[in-house]
Amino acid sequence: MEQHRAIVVGGGIGGLTAAVALHRNGWQVTVLERAADLAPVGAGIGLAPNAQRALDVLGLGDRVRELAAWQGDGGMRAPDGRWLARTNAGAAAARFGGPLVLLHRATLVEILTSALPDGAVLTGTAASLADPGDDHRPARLTTPHGETEAELVVAADGIRSATRHALFPAHPGLRYAGCTTWRVVIPAPATPFAPHETWGAGRLWGTQPLKDGRIYAYAMATAPAGGRAPDDEKAELLRLFGGWHHPVPEILAAVDPAQVMRHDVHHLYDPLPAFHQGRVALLGDAAHAMMPSLGQGGNQAIEDAVVLAHHARSAPGFLPGRDLAAYTADRLPRTTAIVRKAARTGALTMLSARPAVALRSTLVGAVSRFGPGLVLRGFDGITDWHPPVAPAPPA
Repeated sequence: MEQHRAIVVGGGIGGLTAAVALHRNGWQVTVLERAADLAPVGAGIGLAPNAQRALDVLGLGDRVRELAAWQGDGGMRAPDGRWLARTNAGAAAARFGGPLVLLHRATLVEILTSALPDGAVLTGTAASLADPGDDHRPARLTTPHGETEAELVVAADGIRSATRHALFPAHPGLRYAGCTTWRVVIPAPATPFAPHETWGAGRLWGTQPLKDGRIYAYAMATAPAGGRAPDDEKAELLRLFGGWHHPVPEILAAVDPAQVMRHDVHHLYDPLPAFHQGRVALLGDAAHAMMPSLGQGGNQAIEDAVVLAHHARSAPGFLPGRDLAAYTADRLPRTTAIVRKAARTGALTMLSARPAVALRSTLVGAVSRFGPGLVLRGFDGITDWHPPVAPAPPA
């Protein structure tokens, strides 16, 4: 076994961040991605100040902040266009110490891979766990080229993680959250609009600007698991949201049906007993898949990666029984609380009974009259997180 060797299974946001963090700590890192390339499955991703501070540890935070596009007002609306709650970019940045940055996932992948040495990412290479190892023997993985060993394996293999199932076969696994999501990136409409998230009866729509002038739009609605539109997903969005306020109809008119992504929402509501076993550490959706209602899925994966690298000292100082237990102790309570909060918030947004929806709108409006700080208070303890290590110089 080569000394200092770490293998990351999965080339998504969490896996690539972990690879960068470990590489900066002196590990020889290889990322194994089963897909033929790193073209991200997804559209936009929102990076809150907590993830930006984690990226500061890698010298990449300022590159992300340069992509901040939200300026001025925004908030929550009703389908008829009424503002239920108003806030603004300045208030959010002041409360949490930085802006909310919406960017395309491909842009973030490019930023992360630029911080890795050439040849560190191997695409078209599936890997499965053969042996998690322990303090006295390496972990082993099976790949199309045979078995390989590593001192540390980072399982960032996504929401349906085969590694998670191999480590914890008795865990009940994913739960369907009762809703499905759509995402799309399109050119900005001609008529300006304020960034917003709109809550209806069992339906939600969000429209946010990107730095490059495009728009990231997302939607969520209650639906049976596995459902698909009888014609196409653009037509389904028109049925659900076509009568909502500006700019929703204009955005839907510009959508290419082939570019609409639809995914059912599953989450790991029941926490895992640990985020590690032997020399294997789980992170991101593999460890704590959550509803998108707080926008924290990718942010928590980035936090995981930086905290893992903080505890995973380079060999010969690395002791998995000690260091990965410290990683679990740091991350399991925090992410469990956020998974549960995301589920509660998701249930609130997906209310469908008319009296409950009316009461929700009244309460949100009443809270907002006391100022944007009360609306933002729901993210206290999440976006104000700081990593356990000092920022690095910009990469």
